Formats: sequence, structure tokens, C-alpha cells
Amino acid sequence: MTTEFVFPDQYESLLKNKIQTTQQLFTDFDMPEPQVFESEKSHYRMRCEFKIWHESDHSYYAMHKPGEKNSAFSIDSFPVASALINKAMPLLLAEINTNDMLRKRLFQVEFLSTQIDELLITLIYHKRLESDWQQEALALRERLRELVTEKLDFIGRSRGQKLNLDRDFVYEQLTVNDKSYRYQQLEGGFTQPNAKICEKMLEWAVNTSGNFAGNSDLLELYCGNGNFTLPLAQNFNKVLATEIAKTSVAAAHHNIEINKVNNITIARLSAEELVQALSGEREFRRLREIDLNEYNFGCIFVDPPRAGLDSATEQFCSQFDHILYISCNPETLSENLKSLTQTHTIEKFALFDQFPYTDHIESGVYLKRKETSN
Repeated sequence: MTTEFVFPDQYESLLKNKIQTTQQLFTDFDMPEPQVFESEKSHYRMRCEFKIWHESDHSYYAMHKPGEKNSAFSIDSFPVASALINKAMPLLLAEINTNDMLRKRLFQVEFLSTQIDELLITLIYHKRLESDWQQEALALRERLRELVTEKLDFIGRSRGQKLNLDRDFVYEQLTVNDKSYRYQQLEGGFTQPNAKICEKMLEWAVNTSGNFAGNSDLLELYCGNGNFTLPLAQNFNKVLATEIAKTSVAAAHHNIEINKVNNITIARLSAEELVQALSGEREFRRLREIDLNEYNFGCIFVDPPRAGLDSATEQFCSQFDHILYISCNPETLSENLKSLTQTHTIEKFALFDQFPYTDHIESGVYLKRKETSN
């Protein structure tokens, strides 16, 4: 069976309801009419994961219905996933069901695909993986490369163990205003799951900031692998971007290099640490080669986790003339705006349907500092 909770014929009505529900969270603010960016109705999700259920001599992919974690059902396709993932799913499962070495104690499969037909498959086990597993996986990789895509690879995982056959990443290509950017996306690292919507988010941020950037520099918090950093850099003299995760910082450096962008500096700091550094509260060895006084920050860009901005970061953001805020949680965005709108006005509001057929939606807000009278 396929996922029965996907309703392409109802997409427009479901999105309309989601927009109305989201707008209700912001009734206390002077919000402009949102610019809405719709998703593709199918094959939009570039990564997904499935449990593997075993019955007798047969295994199958299993999923939980939204909100029902105690029950599951089998699937043989997943229409929201990329066409590449759907192409690989039945072929992989057929191989697993005919190979006891690959099948035994396998409990989860993760897929990470890209728009340029790269695919990384992670097989996760409740057993230690030995060299014989690796040999079987190598043979499987060669068979699936012929049937699915030449740029396919496998990773084997179990508790405390990770086996790479070759790469543990894929390359994605995102196009922003007719300019392409290449990104290394790591297995297990955060990536935007809906590539087409991600491109729309990047374009919105670039086009919005292009109207006010002028001769200023950009400060970015939570930069990840440089997803927003790379295209935004074209609008500013210099960019200082921060990220706390070592693997994401490494990927960001790599992406800066392969895209030949020369005005970005990455600092491995949390948002809280950067606030302390810029306020002079603490010194960090990780900043010893970065002169913060060289920057003329006119804008801050934030894309925080679901918890939103903490109060110290809210106050820090209020010091900037321009704030670009991408949010994956409208509720915490609404809470943050209670503070930010004391000093800034909301100039633009956007909604990005990153997750069709769910209650989740991404938001974008541009805030401009209020003019003060003498």
C-alpha cells in the first residue's frame, strides 16, 4: 500500500487552512499580507527514513501515521519522497529480502537524495557489522548503481559503529535567481528536506536583503552548512556566520571553497557565545584570528531551531537596523516578535510550505528598525 495520508487533490484546501491557522498566531502584530510559496504536490521530499519490519521470511518498509506512534503500516512507495528515492525503494527491498546477511537484524533505512541524482542510503542494524557485510553491501551498491543512479552509496550503522563504503555525503545543487550553488550534505546532518521550497526561501532572503544591504556586512547565526550564507553573501561586503556543530562548520568551509565565495568567515560559536564575544563579556580562542571590529554589521540573519531565540539573542538582534528571520516554528516566532517589534517594524512576511499535508510551515520575516524622533 502507499501512504494514505497524502491527498494531492486536497493540497490547495489543506494549505489554505494552514495559512489561516498560522496567521491567527500573529493577529496581535501589524503583519503585512504573507507572500505564500507553494510546494510541489508530490516527490518533493529529498530525505526520509523508514523502519524495517520482519515477518517470517519477508521484510518491508513500515511507517507510523501522523500522531499514531503505537501502530504502523507497511508501504511499498512513498509519493512525497523524491522520484529517485521511489525508484530505489523497491529495488533495495527486493535485494534485502534475498540476502540474509543484509537483512538480519536490520531495523531502519534512511535515504538522502539530491536534485542532481545523488543518493546515499544508510542501513541501520541491531548487530555489529563485519567485513562480510561490507562485501555484500559493495556488491549491492554496484547492482543498484546500474539500476538507480551512478552516484549511489551505502553506509552501515550499528551502535557505536559506522562503515562507509565510500562517501558519507552527497552533493546538492540549488538554483537561486538563475545562479547555481553546490552544497555538500552530510549523512546525519541537517538539510532542508524540500529542495524546491529551499530554493524559494533562498531567493526570498536574497531578494529581500538586496533592497537594503547597501555597503554593510552581514552577521548570520545558526548557519549550518552555509545553506543561506552562500547566496546571501553576494549582497554584502563581508559575512560573519556562526555555527556550533563541528561537522556543519566543516561542511560550510567546504561549500564556501567549492563555490569560490571569498567574503565569508565562519566562526564555531553558539549564538549565546557570539553575543558574549561582541559585548566584550568573554574572549574565545576560536575568534583569535577574527577581528570583530572590522565589521560594519547592518543586518543580522537568524534561522534558529524550533525553540526560537532566547531572550539574550532577542535583545542582541534588536541592535541591528535590519533583521531577517527564518522560522520553522510560527509559535516561537510569534513569541520572539513580541520583543523584536518593540524596536522594529515588520516589513515583509512570507510562508513556505516546506511540509505539505502536515501542520508544519516555515516562515520568513523581515524587520526594519523604527525611526526615532529627536
